[in-house]
Amino acid sequence: MTDAQNGTKVLRAHAENAYADELIALAAVDDRPRPPSWQLSPWAVTKYILGGTLANGVEISPKYLGSERLVEIAVASLATDRALLLLGVPGTAKTWLGEHLAAAISGSSTLVVQGTAGTPEEALRYGWNYARLLAEGPSRAAMVAGPVMRAMETGSLVRVEELTRIPSDVQDSLITILSEKTLPIPELNEEVQARKGFNVIATANNRDKGVNDLSSALRRRFNTVVLPLPDSIDQEVEIVTTRVRSLGQALELPADLAALSEIRRVVTVMRELRSGVTQDQRTTIKSPSATLSTAEAISVMTNGLSLAAHFGDGTVRADDVAASLVGAVIKDPVQDRVIWQEYLETVVRNRPEWKDLYRACRDLESSN
Repeated sequence: MTDAQNGTKVLRAHAENAYADELIALAAVDDRPRPPSWQLSPWAVTKYILGGTLANGVEISPKYLGSERLVEIAVASLATDRALLLLGVPGTAKTWLGEHLAAAISGSSTLVVQGTAGTPEEALRYGWNYARLLAEGPSRAAMVAGPVMRAMETGSLVRVEELTRIPSDVQDSLITILSEKTLPIPELNEEVQARKGFNVIATANNRDKGVNDLSSALRRRFNTVVLPLPDSIDQEVEIVTTRVRSLGQALELPADLAALSEIRRVVTVMRELRSGVTQDQRTTIKSPSATLSTAEAISVMTNGLSLAAHFGDGTVRADDVAASLVGAVIKDPVQDRVIWQEYLETVVRNRPEWKDLYRACRDLESSN
């Protein structure tokens, strides 16, 4: 039984539950060809991701605000026998897009392998119930199927998050699965052959520490789609506004969402520090070590929303976002602090409409 069916309140519903009504509405009007085991046609999947109005007037909310062509390429790749690699710097919605693709195509986004430096090969293949293994010996009943194996058996999509964090020798266990669509089980002299509809969506970035480069053999098994940072400030403001509104509703924060005038200012700070130049292109500034992606802007605004809701009058102001903004920028307490202070004095201080933000950030500095 799903969360929506049993009425249980969860902090974050899976995409297929949170947007169940939209998926049902799309399926009702979707008369286009569907690849084997797909819940929707590629056209309907793309409409679900990008949003729009259906012929019957039903509104589909956008899940990803970015290039339509990139989404079409990603969906088309999954309709082939090639796996999909979503590549980009942290905060470019790789995981978010992968989840919604899995929800729309397979009806479930819960088959996930989370990549870490300690991810074992069993996470990408299978493990064993050792009590049964010792008592009965190797058998299918003693096996513990991992997400990849379950996806192969059901003809579903499986997500591999942070693929480049997984050790290289473990990564390469995917090669046979992706090329032969087969998972050998040498202990039983058997194999699992993937059903039609099986595919892999992997995410990766090359900015964080601890990255393990993909082997050329593994990289060839993927079609790679690079997700860029938002092109314009208006697009990034729209993304942050949409996500903050959604999070505010999920967290039941009693704040005035219509009064979030701070969003554009926070996004401007992030974009300027990220690019190393002010919006008017007149002042060159240093960039801190932090990524300062759209995800960080969403986090800053969500924290500000919480402060305004619980300790203010419900309207987000400079005082509410200053602490989180400083925390997002200053990751290296020595180098980044110098860069931030220089930005405050040369940019923020010289903008009359930003005096309240300058004062709030300076007050934080003096209190530390």
